[in-house]
Amino acid sequence: MNILLHGLLVLPIGFALGIFYFSCLWFTVQRLPRTQHPVLLMVGSGLARFTVALLGFYLIVDQQWQFLLIALLGFLLARSLLIARWRPQTTLTDLVLEE
Repeated sequence: MNILLHGLLVLPIGFALGIFYFSCLWFTVQRLPRTQHPVLLMVGSGLARFTVALLGFYLIVDQQWQFLLIALLGFLLARSLLIARWRPQTTLTDLVLEE
C-alpha cells in the first residue's frame, strides 16, 4: 500500500518540478536582452534549474525505475501545458493577413 501511495504522489511532484524548471527557463529567456551578463545568467540559471530538477527526481524516485518514468511523465506534461499556454495565439484575422 505504501508503494502505491508513493507512486500516486510521484506524478504531481514531477509535474511541479516541470513547472518550476520551465517557468525559470522562460523567466531567464525573457531577462536575457536586458541583462549586462547574459552568459552568467544562462549558466547560473541552467545550473540552478538542473540541480533542483535532478535533486527532486533523485529524492522522489526511491530507487524504483517505474517512479522515474511516472515523474518524467509529469515533467513532460508540465512542459506541454506551458508550451500551449505561452505559445502566441493565432487568430483567423492573422491567418487572412498572412496570405
